[in-house]
Amino acid sequence: MSTGGRIACVGAGPGGLFFAILAKTADPTREVTVFDRNRPDDTFGFGVVFSDATLAGIHAVDPVLRTALEEHGVHWDAIEVRLKGERLRCAGNGMAAIRRQTLLRLLQERAAAAGVRLEYETEIDPAALDPEQYDLVVASDGAGSRTREHLADELLPSFEVATAKFIWFGTTYDFDGLTFIHERSADGVFAVHGYPIGDGLGTFIVETDEQAWRAAGLDEFNASQPPGPSDEKSREYLEKLFAAQIDGHALLTNNSRWANFRTRRTGHWSHGNVVLLGDAAHTAHFSVGSGTKMAMEDAIALASALDRHRGDLPRALQEYESAARPSVEKIQDSARPSLSWWENFGRYHDAFEPWQFGYHFLTRSIGDQKLRRRDSDFVDAAHRAWRNAHGAEPVVTPCTLGARETSGRLMAVDGQVTTARDLRAADRAGAFPLADSAPEQATDGWGLRVAAPDDESGLLPVLDAAVSGLREGPSFVAVHGGSSFTRVLVAEEMRIRHGVPTLLVEPDADVDRATTLILSGRTDLVGGQW
Repeated sequence: MSTGGRIACVGAGPGGLFFAILAKTADPTREVTVFDRNRPDDTFGFGVVFSDATLAGIHAVDPVLRTALEEHGVHWDAIEVRLKGERLRCAGNGMAAIRRQTLLRLLQERAAAAGVRLEYETEIDPAALDPEQYDLVVASDGAGSRTREHLADELLPSFEVATAKFIWFGTTYDFDGLTFIHERSADGVFAVHGYPIGDGLGTFIVETDEQAWRAAGLDEFNASQPPGPSDEKSREYLEKLFAAQIDGHALLTNNSRWANFRTRRTGHWSHGNVVLLGDAAHTAHFSVGSGTKMAMEDAIALASALDRHRGDLPRALQEYESAARPSVEKIQDSARPSLSWWENFGRYHDAFEPWQFGYHFLTRSIGDQKLRRRDSDFVDAAHRAWRNAHGAEPVVTPCTLGARETSGRLMAVDGQVTTARDLRAADRAGAFPLADSAPEQATDGWGLRVAAPDDESGLLPVLDAAVSGLREGPSFVAVHGGSSFTRVLVAEEMRIRHGVPTLLVEPDADVDRATTLILSGRTDLVGGQW
């Protein structure tokens, strides 16, 4: 089966256009056509962002993105977190952003110059597409891909729906860089992801939980209507709530309406001569800023595989998926803790002081030492705040468990999770029994043993059982099993919502991991095979 010859790209987003450019420039004899149901200047959303670390591979293949960012984009180094009247900045997080409309225009021009046919205002019905007309059909038609759904029985798509609500706006406020703003209204806590995108504009994404969303009366807009109208009531509410943070600047709408983020996965990325690319195949929460980057990297992998296996389309598509999927799955795995953070940020807002909130946020997927390499001053300030509050560094700070006190925060836990021993204690006085229920003989300082679930779907029954177990009077809760991610979720629920000290059993933890967990407020103690 030929790798073509005749190639159709369904969807003219950055991924589809970039692939078309690469495919056509690699072989000018190819007939490459890009179809899109919208007009060329239609675009939803405001800006796209890339971290410095992700750009090298894209730049090496084609200069269009590098040129776009250099001539039209905005670059910054620091992340700013605003909370309770304080502003915390952490450097070493180099990123660049550009208006989505500008990026698309430049890609359109580059594609046209390369000889790609661009057919806008053309709706492609995947059910009516003649497979004999094209050697290859690239479905780059976004997260709502009709092509993917048409081939659902073969491609096996699935998705997970986040509990947080989000809405996209633009603003004329001049953000200095990636900025996270948190405000509590009478209805709940709302948060902003804001960043500049050039031409005097910025992206302004707001998230909140469903309870606050409903309490504010922002659930009245009919989001099921076709794309176009924006939720003006939400714009007015949020413009007022964040007025002081953005110096009274307006919020700009563009199909702005509330939604729940869907993390999409697909069992197979191709069937026959149809292959998925970008959001049609996979999504990762926008807090990790990787949607456009993943689509453009897919384009590179697909174009490269086609060139290596000319005349053998099945092998080319197999190699494309094998090359691109591991990176995508790694990003999705790292995005899950970040998405979870945004599902729970309201409780962090209320529970933590600004310094700990900022540290907790920035260590969603990295540890203390890695963050220190980015900005040692930021990490030093967090350690200093802890020392001011506790009189010692995190891992050597005593912790009160009932009527007893540990001499530090590191505990040696036996393989059966039945005993935790204070690492700095010299005798059995440092031993704390762990059990599923209260010991028959009264003892002080025992820990309720709670097994975390393997994934989030099992969280509720585990948390309900743990809350019931608190009635037996444990001095702390020892969370073990499950995954590192679910253990942290259980520990945070116990210590933040129920006020009970927690011991997080991390078999492979080192001092850096323990320091990060304790300093961020994710747990009180860390157990392991020290």
